[in-house]
Amino acid sequence: MILDPILDIFRGKAITIPPLDGAFRPNTRLDDARLFAELAEADNLVASRGELLASSGNTVFALKPGSDPAPVKSYAAPVTTLAVSPGGEIAVGLESGRLFLGEAEASLPTTVHCITALAYGPDGALWLANGSSAHAPSDWALDLMRHGSSGSVWKREPGGRSLRQVAGGLAFPYGLLPSEGGIVVSESWRHRLARIDAAGNVSTVIGHLPGYPARLSPTADGGAWLAVFAPRNRLIEFVLQETQYRQEMIDTVPSQFWIAPSLSSGRSFLEPLQCGGIKTMGVHKPWSPSRSYGMAVRLDASLQPLFSLHSRANGMRHGTCSAVELGGDLFVASKGGDCVLVLDAGGR
Repeated sequence: MILDPILDIFRGKAITIPPLDGAFRPNTRLDDARLFAELAEADNLVASRGELLASSGNTVFALKPGSDPAPVKSYAAPVTTLAVSPGGEIAVGLESGRLFLGEAEASLPTTVHCITALAYGPDGALWLANGSSAHAPSDWALDLMRHGSSGSVWKREPGGRSLRQVAGGLAFPYGLLPSEGGIVVSESWRHRLARIDAAGNVSTVIGHLPGYPARLSPTADGGAWLAVFAPRNRLIEFVLQETQYRQEMIDTVPSQFWIAPSLSSGRSFLEPLQCGGIKTMGVHKPWSPSRSYGMAVRLDASLQPLFSLHSRANGMRHGTCSAVELGGDLFVASKGGDCVLVLDAGGR
């Protein structure tokens, strides 16, 4: 309606969040899943020549059943993302904005310094997500609080040496899934999956997700797994509308106590969202609003959600940043729960 923008000045805008229903119906499958490995801040998972690799801090680890995580290689800065080429070469992005392809460091454009995701296409093309032109990957909450939309997606052609920008103006691209004729991107702050074609045109594949999407990985049947690293809730959505309050919070409150999404919660009495609506007589309600959550979503070949796996508000396996299939199993990294989980690849 034409009058809506005028009326919004007086009545305000409604804060609406999609319900956890249908394919997103809550369950406890992540909390019930078998522990595969304990790994502090387990982040990005990739399969390399039948082996599972995981990033944690400054190190890439190899994970095997019944064994402690084995360090493969350490770097001078925290590892922010991993990818494996069709030929088995491992690409590593760092918090410092550096990119390593195998043992060699790659040259990057000066505007690329927030590498949040890497992916190789079947043809060997390398795709790179630059989450923000203003903030480092670890400052993702600050980028959200400042309504960041300076992210971009880049591509290096097979056999090429340089990256070219395919699309810009993205609100923290955090996951990449090469597709025919382009790339599918998880755009965290716009709560959607978007497809970018060869000409750089951006179109929505799934919108209005109930959380902040993270990395994507392909499945054997042509579908995908989508990790959702934190939930949306009405209080955070309200704060995102209040510019003066938000700026004062940024200036005066330590970031771990902001009214903002988190990879884990309940570890300090200073955290917000701990009142009667959350806990009653010491019991944390599983359906209560939460700053942190765990979710992995199974998508079909057309990238529509089929079902999802959850660690609810009262769970401990939050901050799911990556999920990948290997050998008939599904592995899920819980960065907030400091572990890697294993389930049947069917997710049931």
